[in-house]
Amino acid sequence: MSIYIAGYILVSILLLLFVNYMIRKKNAPLPQVEEIDETQEKNEEVTTADELIDETLQSSAITEPALEYVNEAAGLIEEEENRDDDQVQESSQNDKPVDQFAKNRGKIIAAMMLGAFVAILNQTLLNVAIPHIMNDLNVSANTVQWLSTGYMLTNGIFIPITAFLIAKLGTRKLLIFSISAFTIGSIICSISTTFSLLMLGRVVQAAGAGVIMPLLMTVFLTIFPPDKRGSAMGLMGVAMIFAPAIGPTLSGWLIGHYSWRILFDIVIPFGIIDLILAFAWMKDVTKVTNPKFDTAGFIFSAIGLGFLLYGFSEAGNNGWDSMVVIISLAIGVIGLILFTWRELTTDKPMLELRVFKYDIFALTTIISMVINMAMFAAMILLPIYLQNIRGFTALESGLLMLPGAIIMGIMSPISGWLFDRMGARPLALFGLIITVVTTWQFTQLTMQTTYSHIMLLYVMRMFGMSFLMMTVMTEGMNQLPLKLTSHGTAASNTARTVAGSIGTAFLVTVMTTRSSYHTANYGNIIASSNPYIQSKMSQLGQGIAQMAGLPSQSGESLATSIIYGKVVQQSTVSGINDAFVVATGIAAVAFVLAFFIKRAKPTKEK
Repeated sequence: MSIYIAGYILVSILLLLFVNYMIRKKNAPLPQVEEIDETQEKNEEVTTADELIDETLQSSAITEPALEYVNEAAGLIEEEENRDDDQVQESSQNDKPVDQFAKNRGKIIAAMMLGAFVAILNQTLLNVAIPHIMNDLNVSANTVQWLSTGYMLTNGIFIPITAFLIAKLGTRKLLIFSISAFTIGSIICSISTTFSLLMLGRVVQAAGAGVIMPLLMTVFLTIFPPDKRGSAMGLMGVAMIFAPAIGPTLSGWLIGHYSWRILFDIVIPFGIIDLILAFAWMKDVTKVTNPKFDTAGFIFSAIGLGFLLYGFSEAGNNGWDSMVVIISLAIGVIGLILFTWRELTTDKPMLELRVFKYDIFALTTIISMVINMAMFAAMILLPIYLQNIRGFTALESGLLMLPGAIIMGIMSPISGWLFDRMGARPLALFGLIITVVTTWQFTQLTMQTTYSHIMLLYVMRMFGMSFLMMTVMTEGMNQLPLKLTSHGTAASNTARTVAGSIGTAFLVTVMTTRSSYHTANYGNIIASSNPYIQSKMSQLGQGIAQMAGLPSQSGESLATSIIYGKVVQQSTVSGINDAFVVATGIAAVAFVLAFFIKRAKPTKEK
């Protein structure tokens, strides 16, 4: 069995690499093209008590325009001696980085992509190992969940200060720092003998990993001109999507054969290799300055985002009426209000929130947040359905999601190539139509839904999603002037992180509350005085008593337990279906908002 699985994964990865290579080879000399005009409740209980009883048995960028712009800038310097030097440098940077980094672009991309891929992969590997860590280190479920919650909170603290770190350290030193922290954290986790040491390693990991994605986006948007950013961001989407998709599959297989420590061991060599590549190939692609650290802003953001993310995380476990959740969310909201006030009133903000004054950037950030919430429906609910309800193993659950990841990895560069030619709106509308339809199909899950049908739906859903994530985000980032790129990526990633936490907590809450509702409904039916129901229950109890050689009364008690198990099972499926109904509505909101996306052009500040 393991040979077939290994072959399946190997063929899938080779197919992905081959298709991406052919796409890049075919479209290497990307021609400059003309811009195209923008014309473009209750879920009924379908299983009766009788059925339950009887049932017992997812570049050309620098040409003449650039030269003219440089000449014009030189003329302005001669005419206006008091013009701010920083503005002239910023204007020239809008065109120069393409030529300046043309020779090193491939090496920079390789160093950045490997770090991002390994960081994202490590996070998804751990989820399957949680039960094994609980048993090995003798900790409770409430304690072990801090391995994920603490990681997320550390990410939430470091993402907003990425813009400051880029300006202070430069992209080269920051990449070296982030990969070093991630690798050191992985080593600590691998050798940990206590939960405290393992938790320390996770925090150190998160300190590095939280910086990598905003840094990666900033570098890509700096070294690629606007007419090539779609293809570049599509390539980045391969790491963002493929890593979390193969994570559960790989983790399920490794946990079945080795200790959970192997999940940290396998990323250490990749971290060391990427550290070597960062030293050898990475360059500073942004101007290194010496900004003043906004201590008050950092404190407010850490309190606001930390408590907000923790509150949403606990809401998924304890419910929205928990005092811990209410207090955490209240402190988080107050902290974010103070953070916003601080950043809008200080002369040197840690995170420039004025990026949201750019209408297309603000709109696409909102759409990305909504899409992120909808995407978590399948990522959170499908494993629960497959493993807890249908009895599939973690490996089988991961294998079901792998083809969707392959499709998304193949389509991300293609959608980026299309984005460069037609913009985000037609792609977003097309992708969201598919996403809405396939998400709605997930509201029809039953105990008899076939494995192949679920896989097909998930593949189609990922096909639709491949036109959304990077294209929408890139359109908004294209509107920002180059000096605000790092602030834009930090703000966008922070918003999407919060949205992911909200989506997870909200959809899990919907699933649990609706499951309880359906269980109560079934209980009312089975506990009714309907003589037919009572007759069927009596027959089932007598049959079990005869087969097991038990007294008639014991047989009826056993029959009641069996029926109750079926009720809980069916109610959970109905609750998952209801959560997918909500996710469909969320995706529909994104579809409506996508009509307002316009083709963005880089803004040159005066």
